[in-house]
Amino acid sequence: MIIGRKAELKLFRELRKSGRSEFVAVYGRRRVGKTFLIREAFNYDFTFQHTGILDAPLCEQLKEFRESLYSAGMKRSAMPKTWSEAFHLLERFIMQLPEGQKVLFIDEMPWLDTPRSNFIRALDHFWNSWASARKDILLIVCGSATSWIIENIVMNYGGLHNRLTRQVYLRPFCLSECEELCKAEKYGFTRRQVLEAYMVLGGIPYYWSYLRRGESLPQNFDRMFFSQKGELSAEFDALYASLFRNPTPHLGIISALAGKKSGMTRNEILEQTGLSDNSTFIKAIKELEQCDFIRKYTSIGKKTKESVYQLIDNYTLFYFQFVKENVNGDEHFWTTHYQTPIHSVWAGLAFERVCIQHLPQIKKALGFSAVISSAHAWTYRPAEKHGVQIDLLIDRNDDFINLCEMKYSNTKYRLDEREYLRLQYCRETFISESKTQKAVQLTMVTPFGLMSGEYSDEIPCVVTMNDLFQD
Repeated sequence: MIIGRKAELKLFRELRKSGRSEFVAVYGRRRVGKTFLIREAFNYDFTFQHTGILDAPLCEQLKEFRESLYSAGMKRSAMPKTWSEAFHLLERFIMQLPEGQKVLFIDEMPWLDTPRSNFIRALDHFWNSWASARKDILLIVCGSATSWIIENIVMNYGGLHNRLTRQVYLRPFCLSECEELCKAEKYGFTRRQVLEAYMVLGGIPYYWSYLRRGESLPQNFDRMFFSQKGELSAEFDALYASLFRNPTPHLGIISALAGKKSGMTRNEILEQTGLSDNSTFIKAIKELEQCDFIRKYTSIGKKTKESVYQLIDNYTLFYFQFVKENVNGDEHFWTTHYQTPIHSVWAGLAFERVCIQHLPQIKKALGFSAVISSAHAWTYRPAEKHGVQIDLLIDRNDDFINLCEMKYSNTKYRLDEREYLRLQYCRETFISESKTQKAVQLTMVTPFGLMSGEYSDEIPCVVTMNDLFQD
């Protein structure tokens, strides 16, 4: 059963009816559901399918490629010695088939590109000299090594430049899709529990598959993260190693950002990590942004070179804050600390990230989905006055700015006088220091809305948890 992925399924249906050969790249982070989606979309019915083998030498890769051709129905043949010979075998096999579209699915393609194998050159020749000259080939390539797919397929400036006819970046699930998954698996979670699970697992379907019925969220997380050989206790190293062939600079950047809630500038990251300001660093930070591990934002009125990078991947932040720090091996860590100040502080920050990850839903709830807008943060730290930190400003093209305050609460949030005056100070300081000519409206984002009281009526815009769960 496929949850969500409506746009991707629509695209695949259109490709099945295409009157020309199509070359499609599907990519995204580890465990996001790429292979499952492709197999389900085509009902596991492929003319030819093959999966690369991690860390296998060229001879083994070629042997398994031939075995996949045998499985597809090719007659016995000599062992190919190069990728050029292997693709020629594929060509000859397809030419013997009856008329009709031929769907070719090559999974984990980055693993096929072993050192000095000339795989890309052979793929280039296969597509440009043979497949693209036909009208019946649908070639789908896939891989978790997102950096390889982007560099060698999506952004290739050699023979494959502009040869890709479609590209699909498979993003993590949103809250509504995770709720649909929970209902399908009959976990029995409330919306607040789904929200809190999302704060830890993000929208990675495979992580959600480890949840068990009959266990509370704290029990589930104790088993998955903190027990010996827990399903996700060792996921961190595997995650980054699978995405990036040389993950060392990526891990350095991630480690630095994990300790700075509001993010860091490029120069601050370089200073903190000791990395050199070279092409390796530029590539690493760009790839982390492309994979949605970090976000890049600028403060209103700031230049692009003053942009701030912020770590927003839920699983990674949970790992750094709790799993990595669980040096005593407490197998009941989350149950012990649930609903304690440690949990409350974490939940407040995690909820802010979830809100940032659901900007389209917030815009829809506020009624300006069709208005062009951009998201920013804003910081003001004077020496003589109280500073201001605004984690989310939505700057709209209709001369309006939503100043968003995000507060996590298990019940309706009580806005007292002190908090209200602080918000007013933030608003007034932003208006005076940014010199904006737009209307600035205080906006609260909190799971259950505001408790009726003296100051609740002073907040004209309120977004609730239910709004975040909209499609």
